[in-house]
Amino acid sequence: MSQALESKKQVVEEIKSKIQNCKSLVLVDYKGINVNDDTALRKKCREADVEYRVLKNRLVKIAFNDLGINDFDSYLEGTTAIAFANGDEMQAAKVMVEESKNIKALETKCGMFEGKFLDKAGVEAISAIPGREVLLGQLCGLLKSGLSGLASCLSQIAEQKAE
Repeated sequence: MSQALESKKQVVEEIKSKIQNCKSLVLVDYKGINVNDDTALRKKCREADVEYRVLKNRLVKIAFNDLGINDFDSYLEGTTAIAFANGDEMQAAKVMVEESKNIKALETKCGMFEGKFLDKAGVEAISAIPGREVLLGQLCGLLKSGLSGLASCLSQIAEQKAE
């Protein structure tokens, strides 16, 4: 086996590992992105615990197919980069969709969330969901408002009974 072929097999194994271990991923088209925008995008990805990689379409396609995933085949054309979410599963979608609004050369293609394929609209819908901390805060607010309303009613009943 040639050394180049062995090297490509190692890259495919690395991609398969990233696909299996990430919480979600997003494929984007970056054709025409300039260096400043790319640097800013990579910085935002690092801050959000998202790994942004430019990989060969053919090798990514082989990795997906080896894992039994064929939904991405038609999207692996042209200039493609992948954002792997390692922490919060919504961060890859949030960063890529937000940055595609700021960077005209960046376009979301599709993604994968909880092992399921998402088209562009699905990725955009995931990106619109508030983060975990925000959702927990909203839940606490709802619980607190319900309990304070109950306490208020009970105190009014107690005051009426006391009269």
